[in-house]
Amino acid sequence: MIGIGDTECSFLNVYIANRPPLDEYSSLEQLKPLNKHEITFIAQQTGNHWRKIFNVFAKFMFSYFTRQKIQLEASSWQDYREKNLLQLGSNLRLLFTKPNLNENVVHVIMGKQYAIDLGYHEDLHTGMLRLDSDFVIWPEKKLIVCPYFDYRQLSNIKIDRLIDLVISINQVK
Repeated sequence: MIGIGDTECSFLNVYIANRPPLDEYSSLEQLKPLNKHEITFIAQQTGNHWRKIFNVFAKFMFSYFTRQKIQLEASSWQDYREKNLLQLGSNLRLLFTKPNLNENVVHVIMGKQYAIDLGYHEDLHTGMLRLDSDFVIWPEKKLIVCPYFDYRQLSNIKIDRLIDLVISINQVK
């Protein structure tokens, strides 16, 4: 497992096709928890693309935890991004590898094309269901394919839809 996030994750793995274009991440060969303000550093060094990914991820998770009435130290999604996102104890991972669907967490693949590249298309797997042009789920595997974490592709309305799907799929035994 290669990526950034909590080494003891028990909730959510998000899969992305690319890595931050910095030596530390492009040569990463294991899971690395982020430190406070490391997201800011990555965004400053790499530009708008990674800033948007982290912002959408933080909005998604802050809204999820707020809706589920899970107590957070953060008072906003921006505060959550800096204090918690992808750090030890966050129960979240952003992975650069193919999903291990035997791991009992919710799996979210960013982008329809990346899911196809990984071999996850509803025509290939019994049980995978296309809900609409944006979302595919595989309830038995706790897998969701969603739009890329970008403001234009995963708008606030679609973030709310993704939250609904995570809540429902997380209840599957």
